[in-house]
Amino acid sequence: MDIQALPKISLHDHLDGGLRPQTIIELAAKIGHELPKSNAEELATWFIDSCNSGSLVRYLETFEHTVAVMQTKVGLERVAYEAVIDLAKENVIYAELRWAPEQHLAGGLSLDDTVTAVQDGLERGMADVEAKGGFIRTGQLIIAMRHTDRAMEIAHLAIKHRNDGVVGFDIAGEEAGFLPSLHKDAFDYLAKELFPVTVHAGEADGIESIRDAIYSGRALRLGHGVRLVEDIMFSRSEGDTDLVVLGEVAQWVHDRGITLEVSPSSNLQTGAFFMLGDTMADHPFDALYDLGFKVTVNTDNRLMSGTSLTRELEILVDTFGYDLGDLEQFQLNAAEAAFQGLTEREELMDMIEMGFAEAQVAQ
Repeated sequence: MDIQALPKISLHDHLDGGLRPQTIIELAAKIGHELPKSNAEELATWFIDSCNSGSLVRYLETFEHTVAVMQTKVGLERVAYEAVIDLAKENVIYAELRWAPEQHLAGGLSLDDTVTAVQDGLERGMADVEAKGGFIRTGQLIIAMRHTDRAMEIAHLAIKHRNDGVVGFDIAGEEAGFLPSLHKDAFDYLAKELFPVTVHAGEADGIESIRDAIYSGRALRLGHGVRLVEDIMFSRSEGDTDLVVLGEVAQWVHDRGITLEVSPSSNLQTGAFFMLGDTMADHPFDALYDLGFKVTVNTDNRLMSGTSLTRELEILVDTFGYDLGDLEQFQLNAAEAAFQGLTEREELMDMIEMGFAEAQVAQ
């Protein structure tokens, strides 16, 4: 399969986790920020090695360098623009890029300034792709950091820019000890405004984090959600038949089609499924897919994992033996869960079905 040529959708891609190493070097030089490596190839390797610790906390520390070079309009716009160009090269037709405006104010920008700068970069990227005969659409997901107290302010920011590229809201950062309920007022406000929400949950914390994301956060999607497997009991009955029992949280997520934004390489790096093992073959993705959960495939942080959406799909094919039909289902799941209107989602699904049909004929 020529996976790179297939139409794809990316729902979980951190803007500050997908910078080009050379861009970091050039922007850092302009502001006098010291980097651990001065060569682009060596810097890329440093990011990957630093993120292979199995610790989400250490994984997040690498963002000190990427966020540092995204404190100006020029830096934000360039990073957003290049993200669109890089995604379009692997035929991503729709991407939601998430980031936390509150982390980009050190250079004197206002929250509104940051959102506008990112949108300018996204629109310039989309225009350039279209001018060259390609197609990609994007949306911003505005993040509030779960360990700060600015969620309501960031929620108001998201609503203010909902007609200027912002399509959804998220909370991110250290998950354990910072339940979504800490920001329930913000989630209540977003629900009143009928604004879609995804919540990082089930990555570095367990079932209660997922439960609260659904209850307090009213999450339509779960960022990662792989620890949902802790609420599923697998056993072998007589005759070697697998018996599967879903707990109440897993049953709720399953029955209501709450989307799981799974990022295989990132999950392995951060030890998100440590209870199952430490190889990709131990990832619960295949079990969740087999049980009918609405799984999608994502990169999380392309720089930190040294990856792309194409590579993540290739890894799953190599690990679990998926075929073209499986990969199409993952993309259709993502299209259906995109924070877009029904018409736009149907258009994306049509593009996916057409692209995969052509690939099937080519095989």
